[in-house]
Amino acid sequence: MLSVIVITKNEAQHIGRCLASVAWADEIIVLDSGSSDETVTICRQFTDKVFITDWPGFGPQKQRALDKALGDWVLSIDADEEVGPALKAEILQAMQQNEVQGFEIPRLSSYCGKQIKHGGWWPDYVLRLFRRDVGRFSSEVVHERIEVVGTIRRLKNPLWHEAFVDPTEVLHKINAYSSLGAEKMFNHGKRSSLGKAIGKGLWTFIRTYFVQAAILDGAEGLMLAISNAEGSYYKYLKLRELCSKTASK
Repeated sequence: MLSVIVITKNEAQHIGRCLASVAWADEIIVLDSGSSDETVTICRQFTDKVFITDWPGFGPQKQRALDKALGDWVLSIDADEEVGPALKAEILQAMQQNEVQGFEIPRLSSYCGKQIKHGGWWPDYVLRLFRRDVGRFSSEVVHERIEVVGTIRRLKNPLWHEAFVDPTEVLHKINAYSSLGAEKMFNHGKRSSLGKAIGKGLWTFIRTYFVQAAILDGAEGLMLAISNAEGSYYKYLKLRELCSKTASK
């Protein structure tokens, strides 16, 4: 039995395609943290296991979803991701391998309408399929990970990921994730300065565009490198602000 788990908030633009792509699963569990759009209504067209909760952070929220799963296997998927027919067939076959406890899946992401093959985005292996009894999520508020005890292997067919639809979404996610990233680093005792923020931003652009060859992805590759640099810069700038506030108390 396979359980699919998804967390949502205001994902009406994506969630229908996501859930339709996993409608073949034995169970779909959705945890929504207060959507103000049609997300919950759309989700209920695919499953009766839709739960409304508060927001404790990505790791704890996904663990809540996992705790509700009943399947022997669990597929964790984000609202802006889809499982294609080839990956579906591979997942069903992989679940028959008794000696394996989890599988990493290559993720093929799109940026403003274009699939990105460079810039560190491909192949972006993510651990998403695992046996429920040996897996759990870390407690991080962002960039959480699935921790699995046992043998991990890789699948071949990609998970489709619509990372950014347009520049407006890029800016929204830069702001949201830089705040969460700063909070995470602060909680781990990290410190920052204006110079460090500038340096991290510059190096992120150079690494993405030149070292990881986003230059080969054309205009969208350049846009990706710039937005990655902005995200890094603002993350360290916000960390500096958190440190300053703490020092002034």
